[in-house]
Amino acid sequence: MARITTPAKVWLLTFLAGFIVISAMLAVTLATPIPYGDLSRIGRLSDQQFGWLAPPPKVDPELLRGTPIDQADIVVIGDSFSMTYRWQSALVKAGYRVSTTYWLQFGEALCGDVDDWLAKAGFRGKLVIVESVERLLNERLRTSAQCPNMVRPYEAKLVPFSSPFEEVPGFALNWNAQLTSGLITYRNTQRAMKTPGDTVFNVETMARPVQDGCKFFSNRLCDKALFLSEDIRNGELTPANVESMKTFTAARRTPLLWMVIPNKTTVYIDHDHSKDFVTAFRGSNLGPDLFGWAETRHALTRDFFFPNDTHLSMHGQLELGELMLNEVRKKLPEPPSRHP
Repeated sequence: MARITTPAKVWLLTFLAGFIVISAMLAVTLATPIPYGDLSRIGRLSDQQFGWLAPPPKVDPELLRGTPIDQADIVVIGDSFSMTYRWQSALVKAGYRVSTTYWLQFGEALCGDVDDWLAKAGFRGKLVIVESVERLLNERLRTSAQCPNMVRPYEAKLVPFSSPFEEVPGFALNWNAQLTSGLITYRNTQRAMKTPGDTVFNVETMARPVQDGCKFFSNRLCDKALFLSEDIRNGELTPANVESMKTFTAARRTPLLWMVIPNKTTVYIDHDHSKDFVTAFRGSNLGPDLFGWAETRHALTRDFFFPNDTHLSMHGQLELGELMLNEVRKKLPEPPSRHP
């Protein structure tokens, strides 16, 4: 029997050691829960600790259908907070026909000819609702003020752009993750659990302590939640933004209602963020004060925002829908589509 030479032994041991290490990393990655929150995914943090556990309310699928724009009473121009069609379901249930489009579909700006743009698409309805999260509104207003013409045609889907989970996802092997993901996720999660203060992961995700967090969130590590760094980095809104919104609204042929949804960080951590904007907006008659609403509701609704995501949960979305239904009824007491 031939003897194994020393170089061959070294190569074989190196190969075996590498195989063992790679196999261990693969096993850890496969066993790491597939993230179901955008912030846990971006920051590579385990939803074993940060994932919500309270089951969300379910909505009749018939209420989640959009309406072709030429049949719509209301157009919603929104961002990811409107993409599930959950809050709009309250309007649909009340009989309003709603068409929803998305800022990114037309370049993140509402230009000077937006009325003609909607009319060209076939809109003959009675109300436009413009929804934006706090952290993106300033840039959207700035860009809108500088563009005279809408370039891309109106697009809308008859089904939601995204469908949220209706229950906590069951275990599944994490085959699509990178080999190192499991180890990175484990180390990041341990650091988040052991660090008393804020921790930042992959630039965009922050794990932050929340006072009375277990009252507000259902995740296992409920004294902490995940937040988007951009909430802070993009700065505050100001009264000048309110003036821009007034100018834009005054130039419209169709009544317009603004929905400015506060950042998750504003709701749970920095309650005075954009406070001068909020004061000016409250007296503007541009739309509902969602900052004051969220300040009250987040303390009454567990998982008002998802603990592992930057968005309102389905609990919060449906509460938002009821609030917006009341606002819409001030403009349109009865759905126009009931009276062809």
